[in-house]
Order: sequence, then structure tokens, then C-alpha cells
Amino acid sequence: MPLRLLISLIAATLLATTARAETPGPAPQGQVPPTIAIIIDDMGHNLHEGKRLANLEQPVTLAFLPYRRHTVALAKLAHLRHKEIMLHAPMANTRNFGLGPGGLTPEMDRQSLKNTLRRALRSIPHVKGVNNHMGSLLTQQLEPMDWVMSELDRYPVYFVDSRTIASSIAGKVADAYRIPTLTRDVFLDHEQTEEYVDRQFKLLIERARKNGSAVGIGHPHKVTVDYLEKNLPKLDEQGIAVATVSGLWAIRNNNRPMFAEGEKQAIRPAYAKSE
Repeated sequence: MPLRLLISLIAATLLATTARAETPGPAPQGQVPPTIAIIIDDMGHNLHEGKRLANLEQPVTLAFLPYRRHTVALAKLAHLRHKEIMLHAPMANTRNFGLGPGGLTPEMDRQSLKNTLRRALRSIPHVKGVNNHMGSLLTQQLEPMDWVMSELDRYPVYFVDSRTIASSIAGKVADAYRIPTLTRDVFLDHEQTEEYVDRQFKLLIERARKNGSAVGIGHPHKVTVDYLEKNLPKLDEQGIAVATVSGLWAIRNNNRPMFAEGEKQAIRPAYAKSE
């Protein structure tokens, strides 16, 4: 997509977003309860907590870092347990934290970045979507985000802007490409204490009650997994539903399909058959 056209589309998206924010939306059709989607980032390092997350009864969404020791095995297990799988794509940050394998940086040219992203997508079994790991630097830059989204646009995958910095344009560029897109509302566990996770979880529910739905992001910390195991089963009695990211997108988009049949090319898997 030409950069000038992309800038115009992003500007139009910004205007539309502002208009939606100023105009109350229609009342929810039917009796759809307030719904949350919970994404667990940084999957692939911790086998024990990863298994606990895969075995949760609720449909959480698990975002896997590429090429980590347990990524393939845990993604396969999670898929068998009816969890939704994402690529947690490492992107350059403003604090120069290391990205590990599969990292996307501003120094890459277009083809290197697209090839790196393509290989990372192929390394994750059953991948349905992508979100950014870190990325406070890269997600502010139009050209690399254009390259990212032009690659994602080839496949039947959605994009979630983790919004690790308020000035991220990643979601807006995805919108410009008409990639199904959501944005993170609440981080659950910046502080690894039960009190903090509880406060953020209640904020997530509050946002869902106010807006109809909300997206929360957590990590495979023991305190987070303990909290989710204890509190997710209580949501039914509170009138709160839990959905995968694609399920939440469907709720927000009148249950229309994300992709038309045959519209996108399938991702050719390149992961090992076993670990």
C-alpha cells in the first residue's frame, strides 16, 4: 500500500474513532453479557505455568514468543484444550531491552522485517492472531508498522495492539489495512502481587460493564495464574462472560466472519513435530 494512501487512511480512521467516541453506540442486541477477553503474553518460557494456563476451563487466549523452549509443545497442548493461539511478536522498545529471536527492529529493511515476521508466524502452531511484545519504539513508527501489516494482511490473522505506549499507531495501521483489530484495555500484572492483580482485574470488569467488552493482558506469573484459577470460575455468577479474542471481535462486529472463505492464504507451518 502506498505510504501516502496509508497516511490518508489512518487519518480517516482517527476521525472515525473520534466520532465513535463522541456518539453513544447502539444498545447491545439480544442479551449479550459484558464480555472480557484475557490474553496471556510471554508464553513459551515457563512450562509449569503454561500447562496450568492451557488447562483452564475458560477460553483464554495465549500469546507465544517465537522459538522459545516450550512454545511448540505448549501451543499444541493449548490448542487441544480449546485455547486460542497468538504470535507474541517481539518489537523494538525505547529502553533497549533485548528482544530475543524473532525480534523486529527499526534497523531492518522491508524484506528482512517481513521475512522475520513470516518465519515467526510459521513457527507457532495453530496461530490465529498477533500482538506486539514490548514495541514501545517500533509501534510509533509508520513505515515499519506498514511493513508489518502488509505481511499480516496476507494471512487469516487478527492483530491486537498491546499498546505498550500511548502513542502507538499499530492498531490504526492495522485498521487501515482492514485487518481485524482490537486494542488492550488493561494490563493485569505490572506488579506481581495478588492485591494489584485483583485491582486490575476488577478494573477490567468495570470497563466491560461500561463498554460491553474489554481486553486484558497478563503474563504467566504464578500470582496471575493463581488468581485466574480462583476467580475466572466466579464470573458467571457476576454476569460476566469470557471469550477468545476472535470471539470478542465477533461480538463487537455483529458476528460477521473475520475472513471470507479463501480470502487469505494459509500459513505454512514450519515448527517441529515434537519437542
